Amino acid sequence: MKYSITLSSLLFAISPAVFADTHDATNQRITQLEQQLIELKTQVKTQVKTQEETEKAAEPNIKIGGAVRFQYSYEDYNEENRDRVGDLDFDVFRLDVNGSIGDVSVSAQYRWYQYMDVIHHAYVGYKFDEEWQGQLGITQVPFGVLDYNSNSFFFSSGYYVGLEDDFDAGISFIRKSGNHDLRLAFFKNDEQGGIDGYVGDRTDRYSYDVIGITDGEEMAESNTFNARYAYNFSNTEVGISLQHGDLAGKNDSLGSHSAYAVHVKSQIENIGVMFQFSDYEYDLDDGSETVSVGAYSFSDNIPAEAKLYNLNLSYSMDVDMGPVTNLKFYNDFNLMTDKSGDYDNDTVMNVVGVAVSAGGIYSYIDLITAKNQPFIGGSMANDNDDWNTRLNINVGYYF
Repeated sequence: MKYSITLSSLLFAISPAVFADTHDATNQRITQLEQQLIELKTQVKTQVKTQEETEKAAEPNIKIGGAVRFQYSYEDYNEENRDRVGDLDFDVFRLDVNGSIGDVSVSAQYRWYQYMDVIHHAYVGYKFDEEWQGQLGITQVPFGVLDYNSNSFFFSSGYYVGLEDDFDAGISFIRKSGNHDLRLAFFKNDEQGGIDGYVGDRTDRYSYDVIGITDGEEMAESNTFNARYAYNFSNTEVGISLQHGDLAGKNDSLGSHSAYAVHVKSQIENIGVMFQFSDYEYDLDDGSETVSVGAYSFSDNIPAEAKLYNLNLSYSMDVDMGPVTNLKFYNDFNLMTDKSGDYDNDTVMNVVGVAVSAGGIYSYIDLITAKNQPFIGGSMANDNDDWNTRLNINVGYYF
């Protein structure tokens, strides 16, 4: 009996402590489970949000834009045009498609003129990392000052030999790292599919390309390699460009083509400066000293070899003149010299003008003075010493 009372007393003495410990452990476990449940809910929400963001990023993000432009021209070298005191014509309607589908970027532009409709560019792009990106399709040839080696509507003289704003079919890689801009490209052929492209008229194109030997066999660029490197200072870019490729005939190679350029592009506050020296050669097996090129439903001849210089100056100023918000005044000077063949006269073109920005309306007002220049009463394969003048006003609405 004595021992029974002692054991009972011991049990009563221990029980509160045991029950207290058990209660504390239970509460602690409940707290742990509640914390785990909160963490699990947070993980689920994060996963759902990440999945939604991934699905949203994969959705097409495409923007449609475009432009419609009209043009007035007065040409002192065209008697009929002078008698009418110039002509006002529809210039172009274009549609732009830009955007992304997941990690892939897309860009395309198609144009309708009075006399032709053409592809301008169309490519898909992919950004491999923070520095490298690739473009596959009809892309801009990396050569000289980009995107344009000119301020005016009439480009530089280099445009008319295929060395400005040219687009061909191939693949290009762009690396931008700090002050460095490196571009490497391989173009299988021109934007029309090369020598055997399925087109009705090989002159129906936006950018100039070779289309044949003068008064001879059809010809097209093929397997062309381009390399361009530029270094960017605080407000000035200095660069060099190289180009080399084959000239394909219907049955065999007809020769090769090559070009190189050095350029400087600077923007110092409101003042812009562009300079470029270019040297090109169409080295034909038959020794021809001229080749045929085509664009805008128009064919022309150019020297098989020549050197080109251009110096462009501009001044941009913001204004408050009704709808007009900016005026950009410019003077673009161009010279083609050292032409292959027996030429005594160079090609010279000077454009003085102003670009007017007014909301979605952008206009060029150009006064062009030139000799032996396409679309200014001459041809680069001419040897005239006559100067021609054209007043050109191009007004466009961009949407």
